Amino acid sequence: MGVSINWLKQYVDIDWTPDQLEHNLTMAGIAIEGVEEVNNDAVMELDLTPNRGDCMGLINLAREVAALNGAELRIPEATLTENNEDISQYIDVKIDAPDLCLRYAARVIKNVTIKESPLWMQEWLLSAGIRPINNVVDVTNYILWETNQPLHAFDYDLLGANKQIVVRKAREGEKFITLDDMERELTSEMLVITDGQKPVALAGIMGGQNTEINDNTTTVLLESACFQGTNIRRSSKKLNLRSDSSVRFEKGTDVNGVIYAVDRAASLIQETGGGEVVAGICDVYPVPQAPRRILLRPERVNHLLGTQISLDEITEYLHKLRFKITPMDNYLAVEVPTYRPDIEMEVDLIEEVARLYGYDRIPSVLPSGPVAAGGLNPKQLFIDRVGEILAARMHEVINYSFISPSWFDRLQLAPDSTLRSVVAIANPLSEEQSVMRTLLLPGLLDSISRNLAKKNSNLAFYEIGKVFYPTTSGLPEEKLKLGAITAGTTEVNWLKHKVEMDFFYLKGILEQLLIRLGIRHFEIEACTVEGYHPGRTALIKIKQKEIGVIGEVHPQVLQNFGIKARACAFELDVDVLFEMAEASIMMQEIAKYPPVERDIAVIIKNEVSVAEVVKVIQEEETAILNDIVVFDIYAGDQVPAGYKSIALKLLLQSRDKTLTDDEVNKVINNVISALKTKLEAELR
Repeated sequence: MGVSINWLKQYVDIDWTPDQLEHNLTMAGIAIEGVEEVNNDAVMELDLTPNRGDCMGLINLAREVAALNGAELRIPEATLTENNEDISQYIDVKIDAPDLCLRYAARVIKNVTIKESPLWMQEWLLSAGIRPINNVVDVTNYILWETNQPLHAFDYDLLGANKQIVVRKAREGEKFITLDDMERELTSEMLVITDGQKPVALAGIMGGQNTEINDNTTTVLLESACFQGTNIRRSSKKLNLRSDSSVRFEKGTDVNGVIYAVDRAASLIQETGGGEVVAGICDVYPVPQAPRRILLRPERVNHLLGTQISLDEITEYLHKLRFKITPMDNYLAVEVPTYRPDIEMEVDLIEEVARLYGYDRIPSVLPSGPVAAGGLNPKQLFIDRVGEILAARMHEVINYSFISPSWFDRLQLAPDSTLRSVVAIANPLSEEQSVMRTLLLPGLLDSISRNLAKKNSNLAFYEIGKVFYPTTSGLPEEKLKLGAITAGTTEVNWLKHKVEMDFFYLKGILEQLLIRLGIRHFEIEACTVEGYHPGRTALIKIKQKEIGVIGEVHPQVLQNFGIKARACAFELDVDVLFEMAEASIMMQEIAKYPPVERDIAVIIKNEVSVAEVVKVIQEEETAILNDIVVFDIYAGDQVPAGYKSIALKLLLQSRDKTLTDDEVNKVINNVISALKTKLEAELR
């Protein structure tokens, strides 16, 4: 935004050079990108922060300069002569959407002569990059830059027969041709100005071609209003139409500056084009806004800034900004004008004091307080450890926490499944990202599907991420989960053959992970889980506490995700893993005495799982039984129907002595006896 310094001097005296003015404004928080010399003038390029939209008006920018250099602020008077008529005979204003139109005021000027505006006005507008059009339109643009209040001029005779202004929401699909000769299709969220029948302007954005000021215009209706900024921004973006007017409404204008702006514009139109100003203003102001009143604690100013600014200095700075101040016991009651909507609380007033005091005068002080060493906490270190272990065989993926509700159908979850109870996104980017995930599996399946579609086969992924569950307290419950998925085979090289990454391959990765985390007493128990293959799925338990599930993904689910290969996955609760993991893994010496291996084969019923057999043997709790390996499972001609044979290798070793045959036989006999008693097993 370019600002002519000569134009700015119409409102405040400036003794500084352009470079000094640039420096002083920038140091006061009004950033200036640079100054350019143009035709015996200097134009400053403003780089305003979003909260200082008020400085887009020259009078408000002059207020800043006056506060800095102590010069007098000159606000032009709106002097005009009204005729003996009453505006109520000409126009009636109605606001049907008071939440979007905070105020609407109108004036009528008769017998106007449309012609070129004076040279001085054209020069000021050209310095701001605005092309002069005619005296009426130029006045509205001039006032826009002077006061930061957008105006619009209608040809009064082109309004409907009712001579009425109705501010309402547009009808869905309603068509309207704007001043740029473009037909716009409107939505029901947009605000329009109508003559009671047809739209004549897009509120706060652009006028309509049907009431445009032209060479034959003799009577002008001047609009000065205040519209809700968020709605203007949304409408402007949807229509891909931004204007000087919409930019100002988006940043916020002064609802109490509406009348001054329309009076000032009427006086300039009367001055530049003659005409009669009809007496009175049609002003509809549903909910008047008073200046905001904020309590400021002087000691709080110095506490936050680290300064020793006196009460008199604080008061003087605020007076320079033209804030009304009422001293109280331990406070200053500060009344903030409505043209400064950015000041909402005490800390904003403290920032104003800091700006005028000078940021460069605030002392630099090293932070004080106890020094804490940086680093990761134990849980963060644990999560890193999990990632390091899995990264040896798998690639990490990071999926969106937002998913599509349709994914639950693709997972074949029951309609009443608790996993369908989700946290919905208030403003989702799309339907595909409209709810928060309750499990990691759909994202992992999507990663497999996308890679297979790109001819990337033999995939092994893991993800550590949060899932979300709704609660009655408002904020959702967040849980950290670990998920992994495999599909295809391992890579082949000269050292090894390919291995299918099936259930047992993934189970091996899981067991290695648990063991390396110091978790040795875990169980894997067959179960049925939605989304997984029945008969090829198991619960994972640690000390009888369920921590997750592992299994082959159901073929129908794979088909729903467009996956032709078999895939296996597991999902674990990281918080429980962290609680169960050993903080450190103890080291021990290599045994000096030789181990003894004994093989046994037992026949058990088909419904008895291998895990149950191993568990019974482990419950013997013998100090010399170091390991159990299942190396064969057989069912056939030599085994009775309904039974299977399981062959196990038992490793026995003592750290104190060489084991005798009697000691080994005693352990083996106890194991066989326990299997017979608890599982009705028979030695083969």
